[in-house]
Amino acid sequence: MPKKLVRVTPSKLATWMDCPRRYRMTYIDRPTPQRGGAYAHSTLGAVVHNALRAFFDLPLDKRTPETGAALVTTHWKDDGFADGGQAAVYRDRAREWVARYLAETDVSVDPIGLERWVSAPAGTIVAEGRVDRIDDRDGELVIIDYKTGRQALTTDDARGSQALAMYAIATTRTLRRKCRRVELHHLPTGEVAVWEHTDESLARHQKRAEETAEELQLATDTLDAGGDPDVLFPPQVGRQCSWCDFRRHCPEGQAAGPPTAPWGMLPP
Repeated sequence: MPKKLVRVTPSKLATWMDCPRRYRMTYIDRPTPQRGGAYAHSTLGAVVHNALRAFFDLPLDKRTPETGAALVTTHWKDDGFADGGQAAVYRDRAREWVARYLAETDVSVDPIGLERWVSAPAGTIVAEGRVDRIDDRDGELVIIDYKTGRQALTTDDARGSQALAMYAIATTRTLRRKCRRVELHHLPTGEVAVWEHTDESLARHQKRAEETAEELQLATDTLDAGGDPDVLFPPQVGRQCSWCDFRRHCPEGQAAGPPTAPWGMLPP
């Protein structure tokens, strides 16, 4: 019998590579261990994503930068911020980011997909995930990923992103149209990092994803057969332990350093 394909998202693969223990707690343990509280940078990113999705769902005559800024307010939440004052500062910043971004973007063309789920077999895996935006440019599809993090992004970030590569692979096969160009749109700076994949570069990303999927599936199957979870899913200690959702359940992570404040990773 052929081996069953392993279904993976970029988030699953990244979590495994970041920390196998966190992978287990996130995707395997049931009930899922209690997570920590909200982080302000995650709230900020979700608000911007939701506002941009709602914006491109609007009729063309309503797509103005001012409307985009208003949608930030509509979708705003204060979760994870130090207080209402800090939340208000970042709400206004997010309004400015979105308004500037939309003023510099051709909003007259309807995207092919918004928060579009794509899924397709690729070698020994099923590559899948939710894409922020898929555009049609000159007959080819373009993957767009919004970012609101602290650091500006470069061409190397777009080139090396396994998530973007997997989205391109799954989009090509789901929509049956060529998709090679991937873009990271950094809202705080307005910069766009671009990479044009080739068949060879996508194949390299796919191979790495297959290797990682094989590792995590072997660990999962061995656990199901009675294996030791601490041996199969060891903690990967590092800076990330300071803001891990499952820090309270991981002595090694707690020993790695003090926790990061919920607002400690907001962009300056």
